[in-house]
Amino acid sequence: MQAITVHDPEAGADGLTLTELPRPHAAENDVVVRVHAAGFTRGELDWPATWTDRAGRDRTPSVPGHELSGVVEELGYGTTGLTVGQRVFGMADWTRDGSLAEYTAVEARNLAPLPADVDHTVAAALPISGLTAWQGLFGHGRLTAGQTVVIHGAAGSVGSVAVQLAREAGARVVATGRSTDRDTSRALGADVFLDLESERLEDAGEADVVFDVIGGDSLRRSAALVRPGGTLVTIAAPPEVRPENGRAVFFVVEPDRAGLIALVRRVRDGRLRPAVGEVRPLAEAPAAFAPGRGRHGRTIIRVASDTPEAAGSR
Repeated sequence: MQAITVHDPEAGADGLTLTELPRPHAAENDVVVRVHAAGFTRGELDWPATWTDRAGRDRTPSVPGHELSGVVEELGYGTTGLTVGQRVFGMADWTRDGSLAEYTAVEARNLAPLPADVDHTVAAALPISGLTAWQGLFGHGRLTAGQTVVIHGAAGSVGSVAVQLAREAGARVVATGRSTDRDTSRALGADVFLDLESERLEDAGEADVVFDVIGGDSLRRSAALVRPGGTLVTIAAPPEVRPENGRAVFFVVEPDRAGLIALVRRVRDGRLRPAVGEVRPLAEAPAAFAPGRGRHGRTIIRVASDTPEAAGSR
């Protein structure tokens, strides 16, 4: 099969190459997915898990990418809940070869059924961004109707999903970002937009939940926005400054089949629209890692063309 691989941690995106690799086989509780579309995170070339397995052993050449949508090709021993020929989407494990390949082995529990009327390209943009927003707002932030949430980076891939989910949940949404993000954030459902280039973050007022995807100065200053009993949630780094009378949570997104099902149901109903930007073929994946790309939505790699699938693949 063809796959994008990396060999040298020092080479960065310049070390990404299109390579021929053996097809993976399904271990116990695994499935092998024929990948139709894949997503990636540019920063993953800096993650230790890209280069070593859970025991700390070198696992290069590594295949990056941890979001995928495709069709089940093979079932491992003990796998339940999925069938060969079924359309699926989800997350690949951080410490295993990922989704920028024609075939990927994934733990079955990390995948969810993909309805026939949701395109693979859209589905591949949903797992990490969608689950990060879902878990951050509701699992860690405990956001409920009538509360106020401040969402930093509201026009980005995670922030844009968070704005839509929070709005649907009945929260008052204060979005932050650059001046060019104002129209996008308001169109997604934000009640208020704060331009961090020209307005003071403190003008956002008190919030029950602050959801940060940026880190740095915005994260440090956000603790002061959290009202008593509220929560500061971030995916950027453990907070250096914590709310005086609230909670602070730093988390890394986890696979969640139930969450994926809830998210794709909203996509089907038109209640949620993941931010999809460029769609490029597998051979162009190395160029897609270049800094500055993907400012307006997730770059998705189209690995295989859609083909007629099994009648039971719903």
